Amino acid sequence: MAKRLSMLMRMGNLTRTGQVGDGREEALADYVLAHAAPGDVDDAIRVIDEYAYRQATLINIGDEKGLVLDAAVRRAEPRLLLELGTYCGYSALRMSRVMGPKARLCSIEFSAANAAVARRIWDHAGLGERVTVLHGTLGDDGRTIDRLNSEYGFGPGRLDFVFVDHIARAYLPDLRRILDQRWLRPGSIVLADNMKVPGAPHYRAYLREHEGTQWRTREHHAHVEYQSWVKDLVLESEYLPSGAATGPGGTGPAPA
Repeated sequence: MAKRLSMLMRMGNLTRTGQVGDGREEALADYVLAHAAPGDVDDAIRVIDEYAYRQATLINIGDEKGLVLDAAVRRAEPRLLLELGTYCGYSALRMSRVMGPKARLCSIEFSAANAAVARRIWDHAGLGERVTVLHGTLGDDGRTIDRLNSEYGFGPGRLDFVFVDHIARAYLPDLRRILDQRWLRPGSIVLADNMKVPGAPHYRAYLREHEGTQWRTREHHAHVEYQSWVKDLVLESEYLPSGAATGPGGTGPAPA
């Protein structure tokens, strides 16, 4: 509980810099390089979880909700994936492990320091060019979007999977930017973490408003990363052709 309270007290620093503010992110990279077998993605994931439980809590998706991420990627069978919020690269490790051998993941991170930490960990784990981190945001006057379109193969209907796990206030604006670019195809999946803690009410309200016409959403109930006493929620939303039904009865979210 003390670790979680300490983390909450540093939330202002997190929203400004993307880091907790006590050096734990750089320390994590050192820990992974010292304790994880080189070229072993599974072992890098194991060591990050170990660090989060024993050394310092991290704000990545964590092991419990990570299983939800794994399953969603397997269901989507994506060729092109986008992550909003790299942090230290943990969720990208998980996605790289379950996406197909020809799939490619582009991860966007607004903190240059976090992007460097992720690169160190990915290089140690042997991810190669299957995963790329771009320092920027989708809201930086088109610079990052232009790079995704011109350098990374993004375009209308080409994006199969999106993982949203950055600043809560950017969830809905960034989803709208993705829609404006027409990157999604019918059946593309958007997975969003932290629907209860810290919460993204405008994003959730938008999905409810468009349930059954533009989106089919299922709710995954879990807990805040690396503990078991604060409940959290992950939303898995399938992009639909206009007018598609939601399943039996045609109303309400699909079952989890």
